[in-house]
Amino acid sequence: MRYEMAPLAIETDRSERAAFIRRTYAHLAGAILAFLAVETAIFGLIRPLMGDGFSQMLSVMFQSQFSWLIVMAAFIGVSYLARYWANNGGSPALQYAGLGLYVVAEALIFVPILFVAMFMIPSAPGHQFDLVGQAGILTLCLFAGLTSVVFFTGKDFSFLGPIIAIASFVALGVVVCALIFGFSLGLLFSLAMIVLAAGAILYDTSNIIHHFRTDQHVAASLSLFASVAMLFYYVLLALMQSRRS
Repeated sequence: MRYEMAPLAIETDRSERAAFIRRTYAHLAGAILAFLAVETAIFGLIRPLMGDGFSQMLSVMFQSQFSWLIVMAAFIGVSYLARYWANNGGSPALQYAGLGLYVVAEALIFVPILFVAMFMIPSAPGHQFDLVGQAGILTLCLFAGLTSVVFFTGKDFSFLGPIIAIASFVALGVVVCALIFGFSLGLLFSLAMIVLAAGAILYDTSNIIHHFRTDQHVAASLSLFASVAMLFYYVLLALMQSRRS
């Protein structure tokens, strides 16, 4: 079944464009809430049921170098899939299915790092959520700042697309080299990934204004959620590495 293409948001009047942007960010907020709900279910229900086995499994997963490769491959692969859907259309059902599946997959990817941040990094009694909270606030502030830059300047950051693509594969290559040659990926790598995620948010936000159609709010929110999730992951990892040092 073929779907009629809607106009680009930039080509519509102000009210229609504003409605598209509101739908996009409402879906982004819904995806974040769904992500939090899945994590709450995992740590509130599954963790108590599994007991010590849950802790041991996640500790091994986080310390394994292969976890870096899985995370990087997941971030890159799903991000490209999101942009493919955004640029090539697709039924609303397909877009919603993609958003839902990605939120669940992302929640599973985050389980090891959240567990280590909350239960294995030294913290004051009753403050095991401090690192996660700090990472969330920093991510929110950085996201708000980057979004404001795009909306206030109206600049088209689509030129960042090839740069982000090359940098992503370079990062993946660094992870593979770390696996082969046995060196560790430290704080500098996490900071570089934060810069990469920030660039991706600029790119995605710019696309929402300049290159998305008004019927692509679900795909647009998926693409943006992928970048925000990557930013949060590496902000949290950087805080954990600085705490350990």
